Amino acid sequence: MKVEVGLPNEFALYQNYPNPFNPVTTITYAVPNFEGSGPTTVELRVYDALGNEVKTLVSGVKEPGIHRAELDCSGYASGIYFYRMTAGKFTAIKKLIVMK
Repeated sequence: MKVEVGLPNEFALYQNYPNPFNPVTTITYAVPNFEGSGPTTVELRVYDALGNEVKTLVSGVKEPGIHRAELDCSGYASGIYFYRMTAGKFTAIKKLIVMK
């Protein structure tokens, strides 16, 4: 069986790992390579449980591929936070838990 490894064919936001965590976690996301597409503007932001933005992890143009962003929550309170990725018409939200 042959496994094809290449560029993703759709946007994706994956669950952070580890989760729960203290104090650092990694968020992985995919930017697809559509025929004729190129770099895409991506935003990845972290919000508290009240919806207040607490950090911008990514804000800029990304090439197609799998990308990772590290989140350091050393100065954050324990609790539930959310992270949201937007790229073009794609939006996805995931939950993360900071435990101290």
